[in-house]
Amino acid sequence: MRKSIQGFPAKVVNRIFFIRLQKVMFDFDLAEMYNVETRVLKQAVRRNSHMFPKDFMFVLNNNEIAKMVSQNVIPSKSSLGGARPMVFTEQGVSMLSSVLKSERAIKINILIMRAFVKMRQMLESNKDLTQKISELEKKYDTQFKTVFEAIRELIHQKQAPRERIGFIKDTL
Repeated sequence: MRKSIQGFPAKVVNRIFFIRLQKVMFDFDLAEMYNVETRVLKQAVRRNSHMFPKDFMFVLNNNEIAKMVSQNVIPSKSSLGGARPMVFTEQGVSMLSSVLKSERAIKINILIMRAFVKMRQMLESNKDLTQKISELEKKYDTQFKTVFEAIRELIHQKQAPRERIGFIKDTL
């Protein structure tokens, strides 16, 4: 299996998307990872719908599906077979292991949970980096402002006439 950054399988990390400002995974990707058919996964979720509130799982609307097709996340609308995809948040993925009740589901969920945690850590470190860059920009903007003001003063400073320097040619 190909490895991605920090040793996490690329297969998991590359299947986490941001939809409705949440990190989610598609039902068809999860079904493939759990080695079950997508319809079986959806059926298990519907039978246990009380375990999947809206912040754990939601169904994509037509606009979201069109956007995912245009970004090549979903090959085409026809590939969905008329069904709209379910997407699962981190908590929803965690709940799937209790619904599917297989050893593979538990192992895959552990891997997925670690990927979600790693993504959260990476996003947090990016926030820290962005903040540090902003602080540096403010600091250097202030320092450069002082330098530019000093240069402007030197440029616009009126200078007293200077004495001529050099040889004077005698005219005899």
